[in-house]
Amino acid sequence: MKNNLQNSSISIEKKIDWKAVQSTMKEKLGQDIFESWLKKIELIEEFNNYVLISVSTRFIRDWITSRYLDQILQIIKEYRKNIIRIEFVIEDKNNKQSKSFKNDLEKNNENFIKDNVSFIKDSFLQYNRIDPNKNFDNFITGPSNKLAFEASKKVSQDVSHYNPLYLYGGVGMGKTHLLNSIGLSLKEKNKVLFISAERFMYQFVKSIKSNEMVKFKEYFRNTDILLIDDIQFMNGKEAMQEEFFHTFNALIEKGSQIIVSADRPPNKLTRIQERIKSRFSGGLVVDIQNPDYELRYKIIKSKTDELELFYSNQININKEIQEFISNEIRTSIRELVGALNRIVSFSRIYNKVPSLSEVRVILKDLLNFSENKVTIDFIQTVVCKFFKISKNEMLSPRRSRYLVRPRQAAIYLSKMLTSKSLPEIGRAFSNRDHTTVIHSVKIIDKLRKEDNELNINIDSLKNKILYNQENEI
Repeated sequence: MKNNLQNSSISIEKKIDWKAVQSTMKEKLGQDIFESWLKKIELIEEFNNYVLISVSTRFIRDWITSRYLDQILQIIKEYRKNIIRIEFVIEDKNNKQSKSFKNDLEKNNENFIKDNVSFIKDSFLQYNRIDPNKNFDNFITGPSNKLAFEASKKVSQDVSHYNPLYLYGGVGMGKTHLLNSIGLSLKEKNKVLFISAERFMYQFVKSIKSNEMVKFKEYFRNTDILLIDDIQFMNGKEAMQEEFFHTFNALIEKGSQIIVSADRPPNKLTRIQERIKSRFSGGLVVDIQNPDYELRYKIIKSKTDELELFYSNQININKEIQEFISNEIRTSIRELVGALNRIVSFSRIYNKVPSLSEVRVILKDLLNFSENKVTIDFIQTVVCKFFKISKNEMLSPRRSRYLVRPRQAAIYLSKMLTSKSLPEIGRAFSNRDHTTVIHSVKIIDKLRKEDNELNINIDSLKNKILYNQENEI
């Protein structure tokens, strides 16, 4: 065991030169971005194939993850090629949380099975760890999510009271936050496993290929609390659904608690076995609705206060702007926080608080999206008209060149201009797989850099869809 623990991290002499990494980040990402977001990142520990770094707030972690994580990983790989992922910890200098987190990681490596929080050993998808910063205390409630919050709290206090607990709602509504909060509150006295449906699928396939299905069953059935995020991604995989069904029954029989999240109610799940949907419906099913104005304002106010505290009054987002964002961005909490992030970035780069008219420009695409309620069907109609093809041709399985590019463009614009998930977009294009959606987005992204005519066409289509006009604004 001692040797395994020693091998899990890199010796001090061979550690990455973090000052050199920071210097490269400043050179490649620019002085302004480095000073605003990256300068205070600290290297906590380097392991065989990933690094643990610390930042001072959840907001900074989320901002870096959504905008700069890929570039930072590539820079780190210049100094250590075997690094394939980055993990964050929020450093609380009052209680030395980062040190505690590091000790927990070492404990996991030393004795995986006995750890309260179980994860599949040696998986490169161990990113879905329970986050100590997503708890019940910082989950902001309103009429739209109050029932889901109370049900989650009840499960945390009385295991198996609602079994299973099924939470559903749109993208960015706080489902993962609630699952994380449940796991966090129960992990001290229970064996908790928190996993995404996609990771469950990955582990299932990996176990079949390596003839380790017995281990797979032990990992997932030897737990007290099973939390599965985004269950809708389990669609269409019959063998995996069969295994999940038996795992589900085994856990229910032994009195374990199961909590599931999805983007739709059980009866609306597509390509999921009826018996699984029936099991889900047999527990407590709670939806998280779109946030009302009061909840949106509470969230914006809370995030703004956090930012002002962190930046020591360097950031000043006044009440008028807070109210404007809360009133105009209605689609999801994630987009609401994203809108605030844009304004903060503007304020940091230009060293000024934007006026209301400047805020309208900064958030122009989000505001127009909210007003026009862009749908995938409308995008398909506009793209078909532009390329002079029929919608039946676009949705057909044919792969003629004159059809493939418009189809990819429509998929790309659906990803860019709607909040639909990858599987939802795939279903809107004649039940294509979500990997097809990812491929189309990557292809168009690449071609936009190489083909000026296509780039102009995409911009023209985007403006036609959003603003009902041809020329770029």
